[in-house]
Amino acid sequence: MMMKYAAAFAAMIALGVPATAEKWDMPTPYGDSTFHTVNIQKFADDVTAATNGDLTITLHTAGSLFPHAEIKNAVRSRQVALGEFFLSRLSNEDLAYGIDSQPFVATSYEDAAKLWAAQKPVITKLLAKEGLMPLFAVPWPAQGLYTNGEIATVADLSGLRFRAYNAALEEFATLAKAAPVQIEASDIAQAFATGQAQAMITSPSTGANSKAWDFVTHYTQIDAWLPKNIVVVNVRVFDALSPEVQAAVLKAAADAEARGWEMSKAEAATKTQVMADNGIIVAAPTAELVTGLQTIGATMLDNWKSNASEDALSILNTFQN
Repeated sequence: MMMKYAAAFAAMIALGVPATAEKWDMPTPYGDSTFHTVNIQKFADDVTAATNGDLTITLHTAGSLFPHAEIKNAVRSRQVALGEFFLSRLSNEDLAYGIDSQPFVATSYEDAAKLWAAQKPVITKLLAKEGLMPLFAVPWPAQGLYTNGEIATVADLSGLRFRAYNAALEEFATLAKAAPVQIEASDIAQAFATGQAQAMITSPSTGANSKAWDFVTHYTQIDAWLPKNIVVVNVRVFDALSPEVQAAVLKAAADAEARGWEMSKAEAATKTQVMADNGIIVAAPTAELVTGLQTIGATMLDNWKSNASEDALSILNTFQN
């Protein structure tokens, strides 16, 4: 009997059929049309091609497998091998995760790349403590302000129900005397339709994907920050792969990061134009609004510094020097 199995195994090798092909499930909270999702699907396809099917990754989009808040722990507990989530959602664990969501720290792609270079070693060390490893991170376009009517000063935000997606935005809304409400990207349209939200700061991608022209009139290009999504893999699952498959995954990940940053840049211009074409007034911020927003940003950064770990502070020091 053993000879029979040995012969079958040898035949599989001779035919080039993987004896133990791996199949990974990958959750993401974002929909199929989101550029991050498109990029990740290409990553998955690249892995399959590079490994000749030894590893296939099935993408589960729009929170269909796990809700956003559960994805990191699903990867940590090996319910899935890898997953994507919004990096600064983890800022309650360590402020190092949320430096890219601090207003006006990094407001261009050049600065965002410099910040990620400073952030990545620290993030890698923090995730390693939980048995996780970053594969790649890609920023959203710079965040803008969505409202009904023009917002000329920060005071115009007072009292508005303000959509938040992380702790930094909750703090921002509170400092602007608005009322923060946690709302996932997939629920934005309904939240505005029901009056749960009246204003938000988000990317042109999310604005266009949620058809913001149906519920707001103005998009003000405040370029507040460029937050990132990150893809992480469980280290034990990754280590179980052959060296050749590991190399293929890392190569596909490096390609996805480079491609994703370029996709983000293109997305910023394309989706802003989509909103304008659908009737949203795309406006530059007034000098008074910029001054007020920068004051809030400075207060938030001071608060961040006073609560940040040594690891988190090292990111800011590296970035600024």
